[in-house]
Amino acid sequence: MIPLRDTIRSRRFPWITVLIIALNVYVFYVEWTTGPTPEAGIGLLAERFGVVPARIPPLALLPQVGLEPYLPLVTAMFLHGSLVHLLGNMLFLWVFGDNVEDRLGRGRYLLFYLLAGFLGNYAHVAANPGSTIPTIGASGAVAGVLGAYFLAFPRSRIVTLIFLFIFITVAEVPAWVFLLVWFGLQVLNGLAALGAPNVTLVAWWAHVAGFVAGAAGWLLLAPRRREPRWL
Repeated sequence: MIPLRDTIRSRRFPWITVLIIALNVYVFYVEWTTGPTPEAGIGLLAERFGVVPARIPPLALLPQVGLEPYLPLVTAMFLHGSLVHLLGNMLFLWVFGDNVEDRLGRGRYLLFYLLAGFLGNYAHVAANPGSTIPTIGASGAVAGVLGAYFLAFPRSRIVTLIFLFIFITVAEVPAWVFLLVWFGLQVLNGLAALGAPNVTLVAWWAHVAGFVAGAAGWLLLAPRRREPRWL
């Protein structure tokens, strides 16, 4: 299922969402042009700024080792391994991010996005502690946006491109159904990959943890609606 748009219009222009998308596109351009070939450039920056689980110490050691070893948990969310990878993440962010930004406000939304990506990437480290394969992508942070949207706009409808074997159709899918199916697929794939952490190329647990972190972040950061008082 590929989301095309949702049925809820945001009240304000989503500046932070657009800036995040623009930054991801620019960084991908840098990746594409850094090395003698695009693949070499992507590999070079992924090795330097991507998440290599074996290099990330437990968070309990933060006071001893400082912040530097954990910086890839942030920098990795602005790198992508291919144009398809980039476009997929940015499409999901564009469809779901504007409404979450609208409700949270720009400052809280940016903090929320970065924290969801950080926690999602750390979950990947915890699930694959000995892996030496660099992991990159905004998927954990974008999954956080999906988790927030799931709680904030469950009755919204997502205009979705659906592939059914040889048939392709466009339908409006309730947001809670779309996101629950998406989350379920991440969990199933994550469980299947646990036995082969050095083979999988997708950080499934970053998606799962990002989604959960996004839902929790929404509960903590979303502005409360004031109930009318009776005098």
